[in-house]
Amino acid sequence: MQWDKARYEQHCHWMEYALQLAQEAGKAGEIPVGAVIVDAENRIIGEGNNRKERDRAPTSHAEIIAINQAAQTLANWHLNGLTLYVTLEPCPMCSGAIIQARLGTLVYGADDPKTGAVRSVLNLPDSAASNHHLEVFGGILDDRCREQLKQWFAQKRIIKKSPT
Repeated sequence: MQWDKARYEQHCHWMEYALQLAQEAGKAGEIPVGAVIVDAENRIIGEGNNRKERDRAPTSHAEIIAINQAAQTLANWHLNGLTLYVTLEPCPMCSGAIIQARLGTLVYGADDPKTGAVRSVLNLPDSAASNHHLEVFGGILDDRCREQLKQWFAQKRIIKKSPT
């Protein structure tokens, strides 16, 4: 695929921001995943990071929080033309929400070989079950996104093994 340099740089910029949001989640004891939604003028419309443990809610994924915030910001659940940046390939729940919200573009960092529902395990956006198709770019700052997750899980294992 031929990349437009300015668009690629824009994707990297917003993925950097999503990585910062993910870092906040990691510091709070959550799996470090961050998401940000921007409009065509590069304004933040919604953002979030994983909050499952803090909220004690299985749906408190970064993408869901960002989508809900964007819908509140716009007072409309139709998020046509907006771009979602997320550090990890969305799971089936989040992919479904992305489709339902009618987001225009999804940009994600690391593939998720266990639960990825955009390209790795499933492909919900391009499936017959999808009533909305969107532009998808995967692998943006992939190494940094994967490394952030890898370090967090390694630290979690060290903490688990340490005597209390």
